[in-house]
Amino acid sequence: MSSPASTIPRRAAVALLRPFQRFFGLQASGSLLLLGSAVLALAAANSPFAEGWFHFWETPLAAGLGDFTIAKPLHIWINDGLMAIFFFVVGLEIKREFLIGELSSARKAALPLMAALGGMVVPAAIYAAFNAGTEGARGWGIPMATDIAFALGVLALLGSRAPLALKVFLTALAIVDDMGAVLVIAIFYTSDLSLAMLGVAGAFLGGMVLLNVLHVRIPLAYLLLGIGMWVALLESGVHATISGVLGALTIPVRRKIAVYEFTNRVRAYLQTVEEEEARTDPVDLSNDQRDAIHSLEKACEAVDTPLARLEHALHPWVAYFIMPVFALANAGVALDAGIGGTLSSPVALGIIAGLVLGKQVGVMLFAWLAVRLKLGDLPSDTTWSQLYGVALLCGIGFTMSLFIANLAFASMDALDTAKAGILAASLVSGVAGWLVLRRSSQRES
Repeated sequence: MSSPASTIPRRAAVALLRPFQRFFGLQASGSLLLLGSAVLALAAANSPFAEGWFHFWETPLAAGLGDFTIAKPLHIWINDGLMAIFFFVVGLEIKREFLIGELSSARKAALPLMAALGGMVVPAAIYAAFNAGTEGARGWGIPMATDIAFALGVLALLGSRAPLALKVFLTALAIVDDMGAVLVIAIFYTSDLSLAMLGVAGAFLGGMVLLNVLHVRIPLAYLLLGIGMWVALLESGVHATISGVLGALTIPVRRKIAVYEFTNRVRAYLQTVEEEEARTDPVDLSNDQRDAIHSLEKACEAVDTPLARLEHALHPWVAYFIMPVFALANAGVALDAGIGGTLSSPVALGIIAGLVLGKQVGVMLFAWLAVRLKLGDLPSDTTWSQLYGVALLCGIGFTMSLFIANLAFASMDALDTAKAGILAASLVSGVAGWLVLRRSSQRES
């Protein structure tokens, strides 16, 4: 029988894979909660309690320190505050993918990068064609986004019939998509700028970079500077959620000790615990055992990276709290004029055509070009029909699309129309993608 120490390397290897498995699991189950929140918001917005529902999200809340106070309605605290944490996790995912994931080399990154580019350019062009010269033209960025939680959730419904490589491809594509959406928000959906506050935000960001250079691994230090950057950006005119992505890029990604050193230390600590077993009190541990266990805790922290620990800690909060709350606050659409009238407007038609048609055309065309030009290869064990199913799933815009819609339209009528288009397009894309993937998986099995 193998000793506990001899199984450490195997357990370490399993532990390295577990975050990815956990990530897919969180996205799948979190998408169900997200869907339930969207349905609840839509039902409440069209119920006899609609006025109270909308009034609740306008509840004023204030926070401050001394004479400095920030007073905003509840839905602004959600969209600018909680969503900054969502964007922070997006930034962590972007950094991880570019360092060790599917975007870490030109060959691996070519296919998802090209597919994501097509999935952003074509939908935006289609929307612009529907709304050229109108007040709705400002919403061109809405159909560019893919909701990774919903898309992976639908893919998870296929279970083992969906190759892992296909899930990894969709994740990489959606992360590039999110990165594009972040850039669009920062560049095109920014109000009047305050250069002084931008300078303050830059100073806080510089402080976070300095912490990284000095190999500081204490999350609280980054948190305090990150909050300062968030407040400065909130007052600068640049959307405050950008602070989440910028802050995430400063989080350290290096281990303090190598894996082989970790396993050697663990063996020594376990040996100490075993040797002291005879002298262990039934109620308490010996001093040597306690020291070994505390050292083991420090070794576990040293072998992991701050980026991985934060991503691991924040994913459940994002999947099970932040995104559902965002959906509750933003997915409610009052369909007073009837669903037919709402969806026939140029804004809704541009969003639906962009997400349902533009995404599949853009993703497939640019992916085909990447393979044709020998820039990248199809994911292992996948077919073009399965890739087409993923392209359809990319039309699920939900979270990021709703977020951009809130930035694009000040008019509640235009915003409600955009929301209706996003919900309709996401529903069609999700169902169509699932049907195509289910059929293609059956043919492959």
